[in-house]
Amino acid sequence: MFSRPVTLWLPLIAIYSFWISLAQAVSGQEPLKSAEESRGYNLAEPIPVSCLNRTIDTGEHVPKITDASGQLQYIPFPTCNETGRPLELFFGVEREINCTIDFISDPFFHLLEFYIHNDAPLSCRIPSKPLPPSVLEHEYRVSDESTQEGALGTQSTLYTPLVVALAGTLQLSHLHVGNYLNLLVHAAPKSVSPGTIDAAAAYSISSHTRNTRVTIGDSLALSFSVRWYPSTTLPPGWSGYGGHLYKSTFLYCILSAVGSAAICVAYFRGVELPRRLRRYARDKMNGGGRFGGGYGLPVANGRGNGYGGYGYGIGKKD
Repeated sequence: MFSRPVTLWLPLIAIYSFWISLAQAVSGQEPLKSAEESRGYNLAEPIPVSCLNRTIDTGEHVPKITDASGQLQYIPFPTCNETGRPLELFFGVEREINCTIDFISDPFFHLLEFYIHNDAPLSCRIPSKPLPPSVLEHEYRVSDESTQEGALGTQSTLYTPLVVALAGTLQLSHLHVGNYLNLLVHAAPKSVSPGTIDAAAAYSISSHTRNTRVTIGDSLALSFSVRWYPSTTLPPGWSGYGGHLYKSTFLYCILSAVGSAAICVAYFRGVELPRRLRRYARDKMNGGGRFGGGYGLPVANGRGNGYGGYGYGIGKKD
C-alpha cells in the first residue's frame, strides 16, 4: 500500500542530500580562498621586482611589448651578481641593497639612454600582497603571455607601480648613470590592511657626483637605499634654514663661551688686578685714611705709633 510513495520520495531525498553536501563543500572552500587572497606580507618576506618589457625599434621612441591580448608585458628585473637572482625587496626591512648587472648589452645601453633622457620611464612593479599560487606559478614565465598583464590589465589590483627615475649624463660614446638611488615604500596602515604595499618610488641622488661611467659591454653597479614607511603619510622633514640645532652651531656656542671667559680672565689679570694692587699700595703708603696704617687705632696729629693695638700716641695730653 505504501510502497509506491516511498519509492517516489527516496530519489528526491537523495538529490536534496547531494545538493546540501555540495553547498557545504563550496561554502567550506570560500573562506580558504578569501584568506589566501587577503594574506599580507610577513616581516622580511621577499618581494620580487619586475619591469616593463621594452624594445628599441627606432631612435624616436621606445615601444612597449604587449601580449596577444594587448596587455603590457612585464619581465623580472635583471639578475644581480650579489644574489644570483633578480632584484628583491624585503617587507619592512630597511637596508642597503647592491645589485650589479653583469653585462650591458647594446639594446639595454640604448634603453638606459632613454631612461636618463626621460624619453621613457623605467616602469617596474611589485606585488601589493603575496601573489596567489595561480599567478605566482607563472610570474617569471614570459612565454605564458596570458599572465603577463600589466598596470592596465585585469590584474592591476595585484601590483603596486614602482617607477625608477634614473638620472645621469649622456655622452657620445658612454653614459654617466646616477647609480645611487633612494627607494621609498609606503605600506598601508596596519589597522586598515596589514602587510600591504600602498606605494613605491625610486630615484637617483647626487647624480652629478655619485655616478658610474658605462659603455656597451660594461657592468652596472646599482646601490639602493631602501626605506619603509608604515603609512601613506611622510614624516616631517626639513623645516627651513635655522630650523634645527646643528653640531656646528653647538660648537660655535661653546667656543664663544670659552673665548669670552678667556678675555674676561685676561682683562682682570692684566688690567683690573694690577690697578687694584697699585691703589692698595698707594693707600698703604698714605696712611690708610682715617686709621693709622689700617690697624684700627686713632691717629694723633696725623701720626700713630701703635703695634697690634697696644701703643701710645705721641702728642699733648690733657
